[in-house]
Amino acid sequence: MVKEGTKRTKAKGSDIATRDYTIHMSKRLYGVNFKKRAPRAIAEIKKFATKAMGTKNVRVDTMLNKHIWSQGVRNVPKRIRVRLERRRDEDEEATEKLYTLVKYVQVADFHGLQTTNVEA
Repeated sequence: MVKEGTKRTKAKGSDIATRDYTIHMSKRLYGVNFKKRAPRAIAEIKKFATKAMGTKNVRVDTMLNKHIWSQGVRNVPKRIRVRLERRRDEDEEATEKLYTLVKYVQVADFHGLQTTNVEA
């Protein structure tokens, strides 16, 4: 059981992080109408990044967007390897001090890939 009144604390320097993930798009887009698959793929990637990195502000890189749309609106790639970078937001009017940038990582084969921490 969790004790009452205990609070988790973040380790220092944990606000900035970079990780590589493989996202299985087929299972996230199963049953979605053909004309909505690529837009839903972008939304699912943002949802995945929000859950993985813990930031509400998620920005998708243009190369990732082009890769998703490269085969048209219907035929989204089955798997996508992405790099999630949690960064500090330099904007003074920002409500959150951190945001996540999602970049495309090109790989030849997805076999045996796992989530890895990337040193900057």
